[in-house]
Amino acid sequence: MALQLYDTATRSVRPFEPLEPGRVGVYLCGATVQAAPHIGHIRSGLVFDVLQRWLQASGYKVTFIRNVTDIDDKILAKSAEAGVPWWAWATTFERAFADAYDVLGCHPPTHEPRATGHVTEMVALMRALTEAGHAYAPDDASGDVYFDVRSWPRYGELSGQRIDEMEPAADADPRGKRDPRDFALWKGSKPDEPDTASWPTPWGPGRPGWHLECSAMAGKYLGDTFDIHGGGLDLRFPHHENELAQSAAAGRGFARYWVHNAWVTTSGEKMSKSLGNSLLVSEVVRRVRPIELRYYLVAPHYRSNIEFSEEAMAEAGVAFRRIEGFLERAAEVTGPVEPGIACAEFTEAMDADLGVPGAVAALHNVVREGNTLLGSGDSPALRGTVASVRAMLDVLGLDPFAEPWASRAGGEGDALRTVVDGLVSMLLDQRSSARASRDFATADAIRDRLTALGVVVEDTPSGARWTIEVGS
Repeated sequence: MALQLYDTATRSVRPFEPLEPGRVGVYLCGATVQAAPHIGHIRSGLVFDVLQRWLQASGYKVTFIRNVTDIDDKILAKSAEAGVPWWAWATTFERAFADAYDVLGCHPPTHEPRATGHVTEMVALMRALTEAGHAYAPDDASGDVYFDVRSWPRYGELSGQRIDEMEPAADADPRGKRDPRDFALWKGSKPDEPDTASWPTPWGPGRPGWHLECSAMAGKYLGDTFDIHGGGLDLRFPHHENELAQSAAAGRGFARYWVHNAWVTTSGEKMSKSLGNSLLVSEVVRRVRPIELRYYLVAPHYRSNIEFSEEAMAEAGVAFRRIEGFLERAAEVTGPVEPGIACAEFTEAMDADLGVPGAVAALHNVVREGNTLLGSGDSPALRGTVASVRAMLDVLGLDPFAEPWASRAGGEGDALRTVVDGLVSMLLDQRSSARASRDFATADAIRDRLTALGVVVEDTPSGARWTIEVGS
């Protein structure tokens, strides 16, 4: 089965057919860099990293664009409140997002354009829209430019809404609008805003609207028509609806598939900054290994909400350590084994709209089969199993023997595991000494205590091995 994707525009799963055979253009609406990222912010980056990896594993050459919105109302407001230049504020949190993507093992995008570097392309798009009668500058000397939603009969097609049922656009002062739902392409400069946050245009100095930025950058790097556009589900309306309208009204084909991931929620609500700093990526990776946090966030289906809990995150870590433990034990027998070919069940699941839950289930099945092969020594079957497991983990960005994880072993994110390894090993050494002294009561007591803590001990000819059981 070839890859199929759920297309938000058609509300259906349909076969993926790229514009150009063998090549795929993907545009992800990236960060608005006004604050540090929490794990809800970073989910779309992980989803699209897996999508990029699967496309590449399927033989496509991928051009992946992930933009940075480095100028908007919130950036100006927060930087002014902090007494920091807006560009310095944006740069600080752009780096925070870059660190979060990196610590969770995301491949870098092909290009990562900033909005402020593409004003020329934005002005050209506005000119095309005004000349076509789809945009206008009101007669109030504000310098604003609006998209006329009623001039475009298809407006609302992405979100499935009718114009008269929509709320007024909230991204600009309603004065001067022909219709309250018209959205800002350009925002004229205001006396209380810094001069550095303003660029000259034929309609007056000002700065771009959010929706205009992404359309201009997508066109710059992927052309008028490209394959996949996406981001978090909250972007479908109004952001992506407005992107589609202004791009299509300017005569561009724009995105052929729209892919949206669901949220990370807490108590059924979208994760927000009101939760404080405890779920910032930079904080979570202090108490959870980054590779285990990645497993927790990529294992559910991308269109399903993740209801966050510390318990679920811990269980995900245990599940991942089962896979990792198999690879470590197998490596002691076989030595290095390069990634091979994913099993058919994994491939079938991934082709079915990136069905990662089914793919992960297939992965665990192969790991269980591999555990039964460990006693057979360095066999072709064991090597083939290891190669398959590594291939599947590579698609998910979770291969502990590949970069970036291989060179980070023992770093800050692995500190807790290192401590646990050391403590369990110490107890197992004590148990081994007790058994050697025929003090079986002490040996059994140590084993029982470890079992009560969820540590399962297996005695093998080469010594005791241990794992942590899920649900213990």
